Amino acid sequence: MRHFWTLIFAVGLLLSMTNCGVNSNLMFKVPKGENASMDSIPLSPKGDYKISEDDKISFTLSTNNGKKIVEGLSGVGESNAGVGSGQEYLVRKNGSAEFPVIGEVFIKGLTIAQCEDTLENRFSIQYQEPFVQVKVTNQRVIVFPGNGSDAKVIPLLNNNTTLMEAIAQAGGITERGKARSIKLMRRTGEERKVYTIDLSTIEGLKYADIIVQGNDYIYIEPNPELAKGVLKEAAPILSIFSSALLIFTVFRTL
Repeated sequence: MRHFWTLIFAVGLLLSMTNCGVNSNLMFKVPKGENASMDSIPLSPKGDYKISEDDKISFTLSTNNGKKIVEGLSGVGESNAGVGSGQEYLVRKNGSAEFPVIGEVFIKGLTIAQCEDTLENRFSIQYQEPFVQVKVTNQRVIVFPGNGSDAKVIPLLNNNTTLMEAIAQAGGITERGKARSIKLMRRTGEERKVYTIDLSTIEGLKYADIIVQGNDYIYIEPNPELAKGVLKEAAPILSIFSSALLIFTVFRTL
């Protein structure tokens, strides 16, 4: 009997040692007793998006203040009145992008409207009353839907994509996900602010319409699977012990 309890104690000790590897894939853990930053959550962007380095943009160009665009839409003129190659232009580390005809233009820190005005001024040297439309093509958010390791990159096809839309495009909150603990991580300057959102109750509905921004992280905290994790970690050790116990039993019966 004494050997039996010694064996049980050894198994328990090894299980406690393996427990440190259980759910080790979970990220952004907050120490007990502390909360993530609860700054006032902005329901919509405080200002227009500003172009930054590594952004990719595309543009269309039409002359005469876009007259041909209107004519094309009405069926009076050519349908492809706005000239745009579909080419993407990368904003380099120095804040500039290389465009056809007009060459290098510094656009980092400009809003979309300011960028359009800048390009119109540069194109006006070659074209009569240019009309330019600019679009940032690589804006996206990263969503962790609650599995602990699964993640999806969601492109922002419009400027008014809501938190609920981004979660829906990622497949919704998974069975393991905590609807009461959703972390929205947003870069502001040189750091990221963390907003904790609770969508588990009807009171959280107002936060479902938060406008997400490019490079936001949306992390839905998963419920830890302790029992499954412990069994998975301990399975090889239990297998060794069961084999050792079997050998020990066989030798005792000899």
